[in-house]
Amino acid sequence: MKAVTGVVALAVTADMPLFELSIACEIFGTDRSDLADPWYELRLCAADPGGTRTQNGFVLHTPHDLEMLAAADTVVVPAVSADAVLSGEPADPRLLGALRAAHANGARIVSLCTGAFVLAEAGLLDGRRATTHWVYTDILGARHPEVRVDPAVLYVDEGDVLTSAGRSAGIDLCLHLIRADLGAEIANQVARRMVVPAHRPGGQAQYIETPVPRAGDDGLAPVLQWAVEHLDQQLTVAQMACLAGVSPRTLVRRFHDATGTTPLRWLHAQRLARARHLLESTDLPIERISQLCGMGTAGNLRHHFTRSVGVTPMEYRRTFHGQSTPVLSSVP
Repeated sequence: MKAVTGVVALAVTADMPLFELSIACEIFGTDRSDLADPWYELRLCAADPGGTRTQNGFVLHTPHDLEMLAAADTVVVPAVSADAVLSGEPADPRLLGALRAAHANGARIVSLCTGAFVLAEAGLLDGRRATTHWVYTDILGARHPEVRVDPAVLYVDEGDVLTSAGRSAGIDLCLHLIRADLGAEIANQVARRMVVPAHRPGGQAQYIETPVPRAGDDGLAPVLQWAVEHLDQQLTVAQMACLAGVSPRTLVRRFHDATGTTPLRWLHAQRLARARHLLESTDLPIERISQLCGMGTAGNLRHHFTRSVGVTPMEYRRTFHGQSTPVLSSVP
């Protein structure tokens, strides 16, 4: 990759969410030639140049057409609307063609949040590792099985194609681009001016809610409720099967049908969810939290928590303490 600034072409589409759009405009469009001269040259592009109505009714001046993408050093595709993602609405063929042409011409292609769906539709993520907002990673993987979707990271750098996770992870990726182009010192200065971390620990796994099982699935709800009320104990499949009045083998089958996973993996996820809730809502020491969630020792909790969430329990507490929501592991 070229370690220069160059032209950044921002592909703007109708009803585009403003947040990711503003990230790219702030980072690449604000003149910071006092840090690096020349700074990036931002160009706003649309299939129909002139004015493009974005989300919430704002009209953005987009003077350049999509042919500008092929002349850019970096092309950024911000998020598309949630409605477009959920409905499977196809992207504008003109945009898809322009992205393919830009990539073939050597441009670095970047998506923020759900912009990954556009890159996937253009075929630019085939055989590659990529990410998007954690809410939509399953949809991206199901709709584009040729993409290796990673739901846990803040961004993925595949060299010539980069994708960010949801919402503010776009800031992380854009700062990563500056770091790659201009070095860590300048990226750190930009981060300080934006009053954001230059590099966040962990990935978006720390923000993902633990799915709760569906109530009423083959009579498992009482068993699941009992399990989450006894997470401080060492629970076994045999115990749960006995409570359900079935054999362990039958429990495993019914459990998989209801939750999509095994009893032990589900229990592990619930223990981690309990630990997260306690880290957010209490000042209990890590040793006590490990006991209450059934992890045994503080060392065991740190190992499993860091492996699953991507940050240590203490780092998670520093980020989320006082922001607790209702316990995610309860059964409706």
